[in-house]
Amino acid sequence: MKFGILFELSVPRPFQPVNEKMVFDNSLEQAKYADELGFDSLWCVEHHFMEEYSHCSCPDMFLSACAVLTKNIRLGFGIATCVPEMSHAARLAERGAFLDVLSGGRVEFGTGRSSTWVELGGFGADIDSTKESWDEYVRTIPKMWTQERFSHDGVSFSMPERAVVPSPEQDPHPPMWVAVTAPGTEIDAAERGMGCLCLFIGNLEKNKARFQKYRDIIADCEPVGATVNNQIATMNWMYCDRDNELAVQRGQEFVDTFSSMAAQPIEISQAFPSLNYSAIGLLGGLRADPDAGSGKKAAPEGLCVGTPENIVATIKEYEEAGVDQMVFMINARELLQQEEVLASMKMFAEEVMPHFK
Repeated sequence: MKFGILFELSVPRPFQPVNEKMVFDNSLEQAKYADELGFDSLWCVEHHFMEEYSHCSCPDMFLSACAVLTKNIRLGFGIATCVPEMSHAARLAERGAFLDVLSGGRVEFGTGRSSTWVELGGFGADIDSTKESWDEYVRTIPKMWTQERFSHDGVSFSMPERAVVPSPEQDPHPPMWVAVTAPGTEIDAAERGMGCLCLFIGNLEKNKARFQKYRDIIADCEPVGATVNNQIATMNWMYCDRDNELAVQRGQEFVDTFSSMAAQPIEISQAFPSLNYSAIGLLGGLRADPDAGSGKKAAPEGLCVGTPENIVATIKEYEEAGVDQMVFMINARELLQQEEVLASMKMFAEEVMPHFK
């Protein structure tokens, strides 16, 4: 089992330069500390026009800063958005390779197509063609990384023969991933030999079958790249403290805060009649505390919040389900003070991670 952290760069109102700078600086300090503590990866989202929820419109710039501040931790695009109206395929190939060279070969290249009307509508994207454009991108970007010259005459984009530079540091190229929320996307990932980056939270029992289906298909896949990335990573929240009641309270606050922010962006399935976007939802089967109001304190199902011992037990459930890596959100809209975040990270690294190394 490997462990990573995920940055959304969610900024609380009012949107003043001091608030934006505080979030960015705190996140960079957390990235540096995660590297020192021995976390395996850090991931950075790409979002646009998403007030409070995520001000991370330039993830490659944030990851470049992380590359300079860190030495060993893997740097993940979570995700590079494969939509022509937002980024040309060659630009994504350039950004991934550039960061790979800058970081000494530490890039994980996550891909996807976004799911909100706020973003896709804002760029005037063709909603009905995003799945096809994503497929075309993931089949061509590895060729840009491995061929001296590349040309393409396609549906989503075309380009004359050019040298796409620089070439990535990793040989043959960075591992490729697919962001998975809607059922069936894990099959798309497996068929193409790509890692399964699960952005849903909770309901582990329901998703065990999805994990097994992924394993079955990827064992006999035709990879889009030069290698197969047979890994499953799941997103979660993490807050580690010796006071279990406090940690559980923080966990519930995470859920409530994220839910309130996630209610702002309108999902495509709610705004546009497209079969490409069905059953999208980050919160999955996550349930609130069933004993709320009874005086008992139990962590929301599937969340990695609580004492080190309780978190170890939760992670073992994911490990037994076939998950290879857990990627944690460790703050939301600056809900926690920076000192609380760093202390939680330290306790997790010292008292939880050794059980899985």
